[in-house]
Amino acid sequence: MDENEWLADRFQEHRAHLRAVAYRMLGSLTEADDAVQDAWLRLSRSGAGGVENLGGWLTTIVARVCLNMLRSRKVRREDSFGVHLPDPVIIPDGQLQPEEEALLADSVGLALLVVLDTLAPAERLAFVLHDMFELPFDEIAPMVGRTPAAARQLASRARRHVKGADLPVPDPDVARQRHVVDAFFLAARGGDFDALVALLDPDVVLRSDWGAKRPSAPTVIRGAAAVAGQALMFRQPAAQLRPALVNGAAGVVVIVAGRPFAVMGFTVAEGKIVEIDAIADPERVRRIAAAVLTDE
Repeated sequence: MDENEWLADRFQEHRAHLRAVAYRMLGSLTEADDAVQDAWLRLSRSGAGGVENLGGWLTTIVARVCLNMLRSRKVRREDSFGVHLPDPVIIPDGQLQPEEEALLADSVGLALLVVLDTLAPAERLAFVLHDMFELPFDEIAPMVGRTPAAARQLASRARRHVKGADLPVPDPDVARQRHVVDAFFLAARGGDFDALVALLDPDVVLRSDWGAKRPSAPTVIRGAAAVAGQALMFRQPAAQLRPALVNGAAGVVVIVAGRPFAVMGFTVAEGKIVEIDAIADPERVRRIAAAVLTDE
């Protein structure tokens, strides 16, 4: 085995971990893959000579690439409007495969990724690497150009922000979640407003990401009555609903005229829908729903 093959094999051993780090950092599957590929290119050019801890070295490279991406993204989004939802991991209903399990370990649901998107880039890096992957602050500090004590403060601020968001705890039984989601669509298609309200938490939140060509409709709607009314307004009897796991929770891919129209993820807690995250940006929907649509 030559050196390139040896390096490729060693890198492959760390790929799932690196992708999990990048996904939590970026909330984008394509950008996460780009960050991991960047780490491989750097490794293949420089080799592993003098590197005692290859996994740690690669994690540092990926984290720094992600930090630069986040900083660039923050500048781009200052001029944007509406809601941007992170990329969900979508697979057909059933058992998570090892790769998906690595991506979604530690209950990385859409709700958490939405909150992580509100953090400053350095705060997000410190929180993800320390709280999710247990890296010590003396290793995190050089990545953000701070002292270990300052890196600890970054993670602490991020942690308070995440706790302050009071994220819902989803029902652990996916079958129970699916029963509630199916009942939601049955009520919506039947025009049963009262049944919809009964399925929704009083403080339910509906977020809609339409991409650049968004309609004039609100992108965030709160409250059971308002969300139920929206569900009735946008019901499409001809639409097909493809059940899927969206970040490990019950969700659907909506297909209209044979084409993917939207991806909807649901957070169900104590038998009620507390959050609905809908992505209807056509290009993103085609990309992120591919695993479900090709599994026919």
